Amino acid sequence: MPLYECVFIARNDVTQQQVETIADQVATILAEQGGEVKKREYWGLRGLAYRIKKNRKGHYMLLGIDAQPAAMREVGRQLGLHEDVLREMTLRIEAIDEAPSAILSRRGEERERDRGFRGPRPAGRFTSGRTRERSDDREEFRARPRDEVEPATGGEE
Repeated sequence: MPLYECVFIARNDVTQQQVETIADQVATILAEQGGEVKKREYWGLRGLAYRIKKNRKGHYMLLGIDAQPAAMREVGRQLGLHEDVLREMTLRIEAIDEAPSAILSRRGEERERDRGFRGPRPAGRFTSGRTRERSDDREEFRARPRDEVEPATGGEE
């Protein structure tokens, strides 16, 4: 049977469980017609490039499907009629990659990165300038004894 990848975007006000329910409905439609979902990835709530039906964010779900073309037409029709699905796109592919998609692998790399040290702070950018947070050790700012600053006036006659 031909292989397909189907990505759909659900509204941002539905929960992740409701998105999983939509994917389960797709799986039952495919099972009735002899197909199956071989891969399922939830990509999370992500920002949209532009507004779709007054939504700025959406839940993304990727499905790797092995089914007949007639079953895929029915899946596309059902997703188009579903009120919580904003968009869907189905592509025919040669093979379903079992490894995590680029979206999930990039998210894993971000978690592995060390986020503790982000470099030195630029001078004056994050402070109001009213207080000095660090002492200045340069010679011209060191406290001098009073004798060096003002000459003594009491010894001249």
